[in-house]
Amino acid sequence: MNDYEKYIKRCLELAQFGAGNTSPNPMVGSVIVHHDKIIGEGWHQKAGEPHAEVNAINSVKDKSLLKESTLYVSLEPCSHYGKTPPCADLIVSYNIPKVVICNIDPHEKVAGKGIHRMKNAGIEIVSGILENEGEELNKRFFTFHRKKRPYIILKWAQTIDGLIDSDNKSGKGEWISNQYSKVLVHKWRSEEDAIMIGTNTAMKDNPMLNVREWNGKNPIRIVLDKTLRLPKNLNVFDSSIETIVFTEKENPDSKNLRYIKIKFDNNLLNNILHNLVELNIQSIFVEGGGMLFSLFLKNNIWDEARIIIGDKKFRGGVKAPMIDPKYLVDEKMIINDKILFLKNDYLD
Repeated sequence: MNDYEKYIKRCLELAQFGAGNTSPNPMVGSVIVHHDKIIGEGWHQKAGEPHAEVNAINSVKDKSLLKESTLYVSLEPCSHYGKTPPCADLIVSYNIPKVVICNIDPHEKVAGKGIHRMKNAGIEIVSGILENEGEELNKRFFTFHRKKRPYIILKWAQTIDGLIDSDNKSGKGEWISNQYSKVLVHKWRSEEDAIMIGTNTAMKDNPMLNVREWNGKNPIRIVLDKTLRLPKNLNVFDSSIETIVFTEKENPDSKNLRYIKIKFDNNLLNNILHNLVELNIQSIFVEGGGMLFSLFLKNNIWDEARIIIGDKKFRGGVKAPMIDPKYLVDEKMIINDKILFLKNDYLD
């Protein structure tokens, strides 16, 4: 590993401290190196707050050293005014002679403009260092801006005989995975902008769709309810978390509850995703049910699937979705639960 990779790796480590708090901004880390010694570090901590480069520069005690230093950053410095001033201008103002970058920012307001600004000021630019690692870190941000849709993660639990729900007559869903897997799922939820379920799942399971088993932010709840047949005493309508309902019916909004009217036709998925982009929702965690999973899989619009296989058997019930095992990238055990991780390698 050369010096470029060593310090960009540190940038990526720092960036991860912002996980769950930076959306719709990316996770970014930055270090400042003077004569092979780190003299400043920073990361983007929360959307609307200073960017990584600003925090790194502010952490340098002796600012006179900056004109002899190299700034490393995991994403191209911005060149436009948003909620904060342009980082490229700040770097230029301190006469930092060299900047090493992991990824070019795909946002249309940046997309090379930050690099252009710094090059015009005489700053030496090196880019593309540990590019794949940077892409993985900010896969949600990159997918949103390149493909104009949220990053999509499908998650379900299934029995060892391949069922996601039983055909019991009680009207209540049966738990498949263990408590440790449940905590992990709540951690996963906290990392995404939104969580989505269909009508039948909301009706039968009455989920809260929060992160009560984990210390993190609750995702926006998204529910599909074509004819508004879901009873208003369900947990998803308790006003505790921002909730969006996609429906074909007109209905007034209320506290933390928004109704969006769309057509439930052959373009249903595109109708949903278009609205989510308009709302700047960059990732969705899809938790059921079978019809909703089929909608994403049939259209081949998904990025990851996380399948928890419990050690239970149902006598009958709803079959789990089928995904070609060629997409399997990893698996692990949590006590008696097996978790499969799959990634879609299609190109839009």
